[in-house]
Amino acid sequence: MRFLSGSRGTGGTVKNAPEDFVVMEITGNGTVLGTDTEYSHEALGDSGSEEAKFTRFILQKRDWDTVGALTAIAKRLGRGRKSIGYSGTKDKMAVSVQLASIFGVSPEQLKGIRIKDISINGAWKGNEVELGSNIGNAFRIRVRNAEDAEAAGRTIEELNGVFPNYFDRQRFGYRLNNFRIGRLILEDKPAEAMMAFLADTSNEDNAGAHEARKRLADEQDFRSALQYFPRHLKYERIVIDYMSRYDNPANALRKLPRGILLLFIHAVESGVFNAVLERRLRSTDFDTGLYCRRNFYGFPDIDAITHEREGAYAVSPIIGYETKQEYIGEYEKAVMETMGISCDLFKIKSMPELSMKGTFRALLAPAKGMSCAREGGTLTLGFEIPSGSYATVLVNEITKTDDTDVQRMTGP
Repeated sequence: MRFLSGSRGTGGTVKNAPEDFVVMEITGNGTVLGTDTEYSHEALGDSGSEEAKFTRFILQKRDWDTVGALTAIAKRLGRGRKSIGYSGTKDKMAVSVQLASIFGVSPEQLKGIRIKDISINGAWKGNEVELGSNIGNAFRIRVRNAEDAEAAGRTIEELNGVFPNYFDRQRFGYRLNNFRIGRLILEDKPAEAMMAFLADTSNEDNAGAHEARKRLADEQDFRSALQYFPRHLKYERIVIDYMSRYDNPANALRKLPRGILLLFIHAVESGVFNAVLERRLRSTDFDTGLYCRRNFYGFPDIDAITHEREGAYAVSPIIGYETKQEYIGEYEKAVMETMGISCDLFKIKSMPELSMKGTFRALLAPAKGMSCAREGGTLTLGFEIPSGSYATVLVNEITKTDDTDVQRMTGP
């Protein structure tokens, strides 16, 4: 990816331990949820309601992914996965704090559970926590073994409070093939999309999984594949099981959770945006003629699109079937033509539940309160960024340790 800053990177590594990556959610009223801190609904400006059927609570976790931690809590309390609510997922290899909710459980029951590396820092009756209700996240991140620690200060000064709002490589899957799968779905090629999901060996670093995928690609025998496909590939096995009984690739893909399928479509949207951003960075051209206003916290408000530049953030469209042609500029047209992508593709006739209308995204995201403390070869970075932006992208601007080409994530 193209960097915004020209300064030399610090080098170094992150996420050597969960404590090296601390994520603190910024709630809807602008409260930064600190670690090891007890909260009440009054402190968060939450009215609370004793008659409510949900309990809202502050979840602190270490080395747990968000859904896994909340599912473990729900299971311990005799509830299902659908009973839980949260605003956004946080990294697994991290210590994180966030607001969550659960249906049909009292605050007292919730505060009484004991699960390793999970704590409940306050609970009260209230409404369900909805996806996207937080406005951002605050981070405290250690970079260890920095080769040029002093470069951090120069880069922070050069960035001047903003950084490229790329979608992180995790958006494209660990095999970096989510874009390809999503594009095949958009092109109404469910059989090819399914086989790309099951049998693509690109970037597959697990030897057993690599061999299983290759064998399935060669033999195309789904019934036999159930015998040798690794158990940890549970979603692949769900698709294979269906195909061993019915020859219907589209319905086989539908056996996956909708959230998984949406990742493939989002990867295409994200790939187009990243390629547009990279081209603009090469040209140092961020004048789109289209902007969004700031919210009360100073972050981009994508619901407040304007043509007025003063005090606003330049945005580019996240392409969908409702994206107006007037919003598609020269950069977007060039990328879409190169990739063979059109707005109409995102209205998916064969799988309408995956159709995407489109939205906008700021080209440069704000990083509030950026700080850097140095102790030998270890740096501790602090900053606050909007929901939907990636701390890893900002850290990479400072370390410059990952220069993965956009083409690698959006290639054939």
